[in-house]
Amino acid sequence: MIAARGWILSLLLLDATSIPSEGERVLKKSISRLQPRQKPLSPFVKDNPANLGEWTTWFNVDHPGGNGDHERLDAIRFYFKDKVCERPTRIEARTTDWVPAQNTGQVVHASLQEGFWCLNKEQPTGKTCLNYAVRFLCPIGSLLHDSKRFWSPWSTWSECSAECGKTGVQTRLRTCLAESHLDLHCNAATEEGRLCIGHSCSECNLTCSMGRVNAECDFCMCEDHVLHGMVSLADGAPAAEATVYVQSETLKLLTESDSNGGFRIPGVCPDGKNILKIKKARYATVTVPIPESTKKSSIIHVRLKRADKPYIVKNPVDKVRRIGQSVILCCKAVGNPAPAQYLWYHNGTLLDSSVYKYNSKLVLRNLNIDQAGEYFCKASNDAGSVKSQAAKLSVIASDEASCDPRPESYFIRLPHDCFQNATNSFYYDVGKCPANPCTGKIDQGLQCKDRAIYCCGVSKMEIREISCSGYTLPTKVAAECGCSVCTEIKMTVRGRATAADNGEPIRFGHIYIGNNRISMTGYKGTFSVHIPADTERLVLTFVDRLQKFVNTTKVLPFNKKGGAVFHEIKLLRKKAPVTLESSETNTIPLGDMEGDDPIAELEIPPNTFYRQNGELYTGKVKASVTFLDPRNISLATAAQSDLNYINEEGDMLPLHTYGMFSMDFTDETATESLNAGKVRVHLDSAQVRIPEHLQQMKLWSLNPETGLWEEEGDFKPDQSTRRKREERIFLVGNMEIRERRLFNLDVPESRRCYVKVRAYRSERFLPSEQVEGAVISLINMEPAAGYSSNPRAWGRFDSAVTGPNGACLPAFCDEQRPDAYSAYILASLAGEELEAVPSSPRLNPNAVGVPQPYLNKLNYRRTDHVDPRIKKTAFSITVAKPSPSTAGESNGPIYASENLRECEQAHYSAAHFRFYRVEKDQYDYNTVPFNENDPMSWTEDYQAWWPNPMEYRACYMKVKINGPQEVNIRSRNMGGTHPYTVGKLYGIRDVRTIRDMEQSNLSTVCLEFKCSGMLYDQDRVDRTLVRIIPQGKCYRESVNSMLQEYLVNHLPLAVNNESGEYTMLAPLDPLGHNYGIYTVTDQNPSIAKEIALGRCFDGTSDGTSRVMKSNVGIALTFNCVEREVVQQSIFQYLQNSPRQRERTGIRRQQRDICIGQAKMRRVTQRRSSPRVQCTPTD
Repeated sequence: MIAARGWILSLLLLDATSIPSEGERVLKKSISRLQPRQKPLSPFVKDNPANLGEWTTWFNVDHPGGNGDHERLDAIRFYFKDKVCERPTRIEARTTDWVPAQNTGQVVHASLQEGFWCLNKEQPTGKTCLNYAVRFLCPIGSLLHDSKRFWSPWSTWSECSAECGKTGVQTRLRTCLAESHLDLHCNAATEEGRLCIGHSCSECNLTCSMGRVNAECDFCMCEDHVLHGMVSLADGAPAAEATVYVQSETLKLLTESDSNGGFRIPGVCPDGKNILKIKKARYATVTVPIPESTKKSSIIHVRLKRADKPYIVKNPVDKVRRIGQSVILCCKAVGNPAPAQYLWYHNGTLLDSSVYKYNSKLVLRNLNIDQAGEYFCKASNDAGSVKSQAAKLSVIASDEASCDPRPESYFIRLPHDCFQNATNSFYYDVGKCPANPCTGKIDQGLQCKDRAIYCCGVSKMEIREISCSGYTLPTKVAAECGCSVCTEIKMTVRGRATAADNGEPIRFGHIYIGNNRISMTGYKGTFSVHIPADTERLVLTFVDRLQKFVNTTKVLPFNKKGGAVFHEIKLLRKKAPVTLESSETNTIPLGDMEGDDPIAELEIPPNTFYRQNGELYTGKVKASVTFLDPRNISLATAAQSDLNYINEEGDMLPLHTYGMFSMDFTDETATESLNAGKVRVHLDSAQVRIPEHLQQMKLWSLNPETGLWEEEGDFKPDQSTRRKREERIFLVGNMEIRERRLFNLDVPESRRCYVKVRAYRSERFLPSEQVEGAVISLINMEPAAGYSSNPRAWGRFDSAVTGPNGACLPAFCDEQRPDAYSAYILASLAGEELEAVPSSPRLNPNAVGVPQPYLNKLNYRRTDHVDPRIKKTAFSITVAKPSPSTAGESNGPIYASENLRECEQAHYSAAHFRFYRVEKDQYDYNTVPFNENDPMSWTEDYQAWWPNPMEYRACYMKVKINGPQEVNIRSRNMGGTHPYTVGKLYGIRDVRTIRDMEQSNLSTVCLEFKCSGMLYDQDRVDRTLVRIIPQGKCYRESVNSMLQEYLVNHLPLAVNNESGEYTMLAPLDPLGHNYGIYTVTDQNPSIAKEIALGRCFDGTSDGTSRVMKSNVGIALTFNCVEREVVQQSIFQYLQNSPRQRERTGIRRQQRDICIGQAKMRRVTQRRSSPRVQCTPTD
């Protein structure tokens, strides 16, 4: 048999060739074992270009399973008959992902007589063969299209012409059976040759500095020496069944460690040259030399570390280049062992490493348009592979503008008294420039990440005057876009960590990224974490210092464009420990739902517990096993990580959980943590309602550094004798409890879709009112038996953060039954729950955002659909996979998994689900438009509300209103002392007072104003001129004495001639609650505002509250009297019809106003300057 056979992680080219010329004959080596990146000892001879042929189609007659993948020639001929010639000259094999077989790292075989095959038993532990397809090269005209034969069989091979140990030639012959030798079918070769090696020579060239050469002549032996070894795991426990090999020309198995981790090898020489390799399933291979010694025996100790799949720590980044320039893309992965191979892909196609000469870095020189697209790398080691995030490379012409100079439309909302008749709305288009990457100044030399990152932004602005009711509002609009250095951003996640059962805050808990502690929770469980630059996947672990709660690892989505995202973190309370006897068999149930059997049971055999140093522990054991039961939907938000794993190809795929359990074992005094050896998990098959999941169920453990689940073992039918009362059928799996303590009963699930969701500022659902930074969460529900739409448990929990185009969330779906899977979807913004569109009393497709009849198929139901007392903050749907043949289902809101990009780039008009924020009585207007959820929208301008994009300072004043009605209050903020901005508007803030729950004639408000300080050029300060204007019949009653004293002592002092308002030059100092001023500085505007607002509500400088405290920390007090008669003001009267009113009518209005002012003076018994001058005749 002619065979080409490869070695793990390295493979000779799968190419067997039949050549008629003697000078081109090929040696078919039966076995070739190569180290990575080494060349074969005797490389295949390439084809002669003159030897033309024709390739067959690709064949894939077998799929991996059972023993492996077998693409045998006889089977191919059976199914495809005339599709392959009698004697192929070459064979080529690739995976169905189009990776050449020699690049897969698997042990495979190929033969021109037998075909191609891959055996599962020859692969590393835990791996199986990939799915391969093959094709064959045949001589021209040799592919038969009928049953006629044109060639006789080949003769047998001649004897090898070579001498001992040398290379020679073997030949064989055949004849053409066609009627005429001029027939095209006779153009193929009549003689075939191959290289061969002569018979083995008896002489051995190996020399030994110690001992003698063994019979196989591959290493040295010392009969009088014995090597003793001890193999242990990372925690010190003995490593049983570890295999020990010696490194010679090939790995040679010597022995296996016993139950105590020990082994004994007689006859190996302690010359310092012999190398041992120790292997154990799920642990990294250790290479250790036998130390030099002159003694009769030697001892070595080997400690194994868990094998870790590669994990990407540096992803390639998006870049923009011009034609002819060069670029470098970088990728870095870590693992145990370190990744030995990197592959690069362009638009999903593997790049030829022999052409591009890449490793972890890919260099592309003299770029052309065809090289634009997406690039990603794939890193591999013995434990597996992983793919990086894709980076987009844009290549533009040398004379092409990298930014579209025309701004996009961007509408801002105007004040309530600024209705625009031209557009019949309260909105005005100020334009914006999308912050897309562009090409700027290129660094000298190639850099993984450009020192300066360039983005499109506003390069020119124009001032516009907007006509409002009685005044003119200035604004600045984007007139032109250009390329400039990107605004530097900071990414933040913040939130609150609380107990999943009763909301108890996790006080002063530690927060880790990997093994590094980076933050703590506060007294109320709040936290804030700044995200390191270039982070693609944020994995945080929350640890309760008091150990009342389970250590919880979360993968938190965040806004990569900068800004803060709020997350509620739920932690499971640890179960009370039970006492076990280490010398007895112990059983612990998993699942305590009332009325239901446990999902599984833990069986701990006797003498299983070990101390941290590896010694066997005997005595009583305190065991706390906490189980997250998916049958309890209220615990879905406490699920750890994001339930993903990395498959053999390096892709991240989802898991469907049947429960997570955390285990904590200590000695009797609870002072020392204990490990456990082999523990059995008995799974009740009746709890698995999807039949195919029983065959796919596996045990998984969580890697807390990556947040990914890694396979621990399979489940098999339980053959043990169960107690007589047990009539259930169980599956059993084995695991070890060592450095990892969180485990999962999971099934890889391939049936998935994506759900499109958008969040809005109001229920008007305008494109310009979309909200970024909202956290959308989706709970996948497990179907009950028969795929009923009434689910019985949840199977997965996912979250995503809305961007400028909403969010796409993964969800399980089924193509055959639309009601197979259902999901609950909810949303929050800065910790505030958003409302979903109602489904009753009448379902409005236009409001939901999904047209009929697809909406009925999805069975949309808001949570209060039946009971209006339930909250309105979530909805449920059946995740019906869209049918390609139905036009109404091809445009969202459900997308097939392969259409993720379509979901992410879907136009606003495409179907989607909606959440909205219940409008508050507040309004913000900035002369220079800025989206606080998108820090990259910041523009350099003297009139910018936030002058420094790296340091956002929020200022609030607490204002009290004495009066029976709630009042709208406005702060109008203008330049006060800076020569460029004096008298120019920065912005407006409107907010409505909050009624005191105990005092009916009292309401209070926290009103934002623009802080004083440096403007964007950081050249000189500006004391902002702030006017506080109540919207009603009010007069200023008092000013905080400390605030007034500060303003008097820090000149200039603003003039206050109007009793119905208050004017000040804002303080430069951050003052505090004693002044009624609340100032907070942060790297994120939303955080700064929320903290300052919380302190203002609380009336303290260090506390926070969501309930207004009306009588503490007040800066300013107004007295507002309720009008006795509702009537137009004189300004409204004159504005509405000034030419249609007689002079007497006007005087009547003036007299009424004067009477009203007199009444106000009598009530308040204070003087105030009237706004209308009243004469005696009035």
